[in-house]
Amino acid sequence: MGDTVTQRRPASSGPPAKGAAGPPAPSVPTGGARAHRSRRRDDNLAGYLFMSPWLAGFLLLTAGPMVASLYFAFTDYDLFDAPRWIGLKNFTDMFADPRWRTSVEVTLWYVVIGTPLKLAAALGVALLLNQKRRGQSFYRAAFYAPSLIGASVSVAIVWKAIFSDDAIVDRAQRALFGVDVGGWTGDPDWILYSLVALTVWQFGAPMVIFLAGLKQVPRELYEAAEVDGAGAWRRFRSITLPMISPVLFFNVLLETIHSFQIFGSAYILGGQGGTCGPADATLVYTCYLYVQGFENSRMGFASAMAWMLLLAVGLVTAVLFWSQRRWVHYEEAAR
Repeated sequence: MGDTVTQRRPASSGPPAKGAAGPPAPSVPTGGARAHRSRRRDDNLAGYLFMSPWLAGFLLLTAGPMVASLYFAFTDYDLFDAPRWIGLKNFTDMFADPRWRTSVEVTLWYVVIGTPLKLAAALGVALLLNQKRRGQSFYRAAFYAPSLIGASVSVAIVWKAIFSDDAIVDRAQRALFGVDVGGWTGDPDWILYSLVALTVWQFGAPMVIFLAGLKQVPRELYEAAEVDGAGAWRRFRSITLPMISPVLFFNVLLETIHSFQIFGSAYILGGQGGTCGPADATLVYTCYLYVQGFENSRMGFASAMAWMLLLAVGLVTAVLFWSQRRWVHYEEAAR
């Protein structure tokens, strides 16, 4: 009996024969999968519903007015008649306006003087409060309180009365230094310094941020520096400043932006007569923007000013972020 040879049938490349078993059919979603997708869709809908107040506020109160002001910046619009397209005329008139240039100079002067003094006061008080003393909670609250009420109109009115002619500040400087300027708020050479003093007085917010940064500095670094004979100034310059440089950068950025946006206190101290101070001494940028937009009914011109301010603040912010690579030290980069 011979051997039986079994030959394998080659696989066919064509379609399967009729009645032959083909590839498995795609699985139909089960009831559990459909229920899961339905719950996820309901969760997303609930999330959008909770976000809808913020989205509506952003579109109606922020994005919408920004788009409208961008359009008004290229029009002649007086709040009463329909806007008329005039192209770049508002911008050319702005650069040719001497009061606009004065507002830029006053704002830059205020930012350059007020911001460093405010941050220096905040850091100095934070260093004092970082030491263990009795009544720390009271002192922290007392120093932070001016930041809560400092931006109000009532405080600006009181501040104007304090620095007016023959008030407490005027009498004190006459008695102590023999200087009589007739009140800071009435003198074009002194009124801006009263505005800077009000700004420095509101150092509570950056002080709290500085204090939080100082709490993160390891005490072992100071102890090692003391062992090496480093003095207080050397420890501050070589340990404290590098360790809190991210916090310092945050405060510099935030306070610089706030300084460019100052309006209420400058308008109150300078008087409500539309001049923003004697001889335009407190004519900060936003004050002149308000005068042009709401007192002179030049809303198109004011919109152009607003967009120029946005570009200026954006440029300053970009420069600060570029410069941080040279003086800001992050812990992750050191690893």
